[in-house]
Amino acid sequence: MTGGELKRAKRTVRTEVRTVRDAMPSAERRRRSAAIAERALSLAEVRDAGVVLAFWSFGSEVDTAPLLRALHEGGKTVALPRIVEGDLEPRVYSPGDPLEATSFGALEPADGVGLDPGEIDVIVTPAVAFDRSGRRVGYGGGFYDRFLPRTRGDALRLGIAFDLQVVSGDLPGGGFDVRVDAIATETAVVRCRRDA
Repeated sequence: MTGGELKRAKRTVRTEVRTVRDAMPSAERRRRSAAIAERALSLAEVRDAGVVLAFWSFGSEVDTAPLLRALHEGGKTVALPRIVEGDLEPRVYSPGDPLEATSFGALEPADGVGLDPGEIDVIVTPAVAFDRSGRRVGYGGGFYDRFLPRTRGDALRLGIAFDLQVVSGDLPGGGFDVRVDAIATETAVVRCRRDA
């Protein structure tokens, strides 16, 4: 598959999955998001983690507010991503810390203490779609594909998604795409193989 074909294939996946995700009623999204948070929090790696990088959801994504709240209440150090000169930088976040809007609509820490990627035990990873092998189609910026290789090899790369975002078959991907280790949905945890 050429680079242009790969971009077109990913764009098609984004459009199809986002259309279905966007159609979910907000009350249903809240209910399913709470179930996803519970499922993610039940994982041994998350229970044992000291530092978790999560993200502030936007649009029709899984609502991360319940997860962020529970992580804080559980005594975890929580970080959120901030995009600086095209790269993802983890910044420590506590409820009430100032946030600012990004160009694409998400919120990120306005400032905050930076973390070394090697300090992070769990990386909660967003995507528009996942497949069962851990491949993901994100929003096209490549931020996580560049960031994840800078984290520890034993850190859990955890995707969170609604069931409808986990597709059957293989997603289009290139050699630069970094997979997740597990995906938590409202009904299951899918364990994936780690890239060699």
